[in-house]
Amino acid sequence: MLHLLVADGNERSGRATHESVCGKTSAETYAGVLQHLAPDAVCHLAAPADADAVLPRALTACDALVLTGSTLHVQDGGPAVTRQCDLVRAALAAGLPVFGSCWGVQVAATIAGGRAARNPRGPEYGLARAISRTPAGADHPLLAGRPPAWDAPAIHDDAVIDPPPGSTVLAGNDRLDVQAIEIRVGDGVFWGTQYHPELDLDEVAAMLRLSAAGVVEAGLCPDEAALHAYADALRDLHRDPEGRPDLAWRLGVTAEVLVPERRRREIGNFLDRLVRVRRRAA
Repeated sequence: MLHLLVADGNERSGRATHESVCGKTSAETYAGVLQHLAPDAVCHLAAPADADAVLPRALTACDALVLTGSTLHVQDGGPAVTRQCDLVRAALAAGLPVFGSCWGVQVAATIAGGRAARNPRGPEYGLARAISRTPAGADHPLLAGRPPAWDAPAIHDDAVIDPPPGSTVLAGNDRLDVQAIEIRVGDGVFWGTQYHPELDLDEVAAMLRLSAAGVVEAGLCPDEAALHAYADALRDLHRDPEGRPDLAWRLGVTAEVLVPERRRREIGNFLDRLVRVRRRAA
């Protein structure tokens, strides 16, 4: 049995907002995906942004840590950020495998000496397009099974701008050099993606509605009505992926996004090729 600590990157208000539009918190989304991919896993949910947070299980009794996305900004600092940096630092120091998407990547890069900030090339809203491996990522197990280029759910303004010394950048695209990365700190290993392999399209649609003003400000939609129409189309495609090829064609959504097993490939690779391998070795 695997014991996985799932840390929600949001503080209380962010968790409440996310739950109000998605019907579950970011940590609950991840727990559902992890347990689908690893039926023998037990997920222990934590909220390390909170001052009164108590880990439901000791790090040393866990097989891995997973850190979700967040509405926080690493560069803003503050106790909610510091507490999460401390948790990831402690997990890596304990030799745990750690996975994170979006916020999780930014936290891991920061504690290892890199820099996360607003992406000067602009945000990615909805899908990150045409991601491809770097030479260093060509045979990396995190990306095993991905085609030469792929799209993935993504919603972010911030990103890893300067990867930490000694890290390995595994994938990027024309919007961002660091779409996937490996970071090693002592005996701990972090694998992560700036994009969101855990998100279904209905959750992407809900999160886009929350970010409507930002999407319009970035020039990606002419107005909020257009954004909501786009979100409606994503939601409808999620509800009937096989019966709406017209929506998949119009939105440019391929099987790498539509098929859950393919969309979640990095999470499955993390479990099978890092967590279980380390568990057997131990």
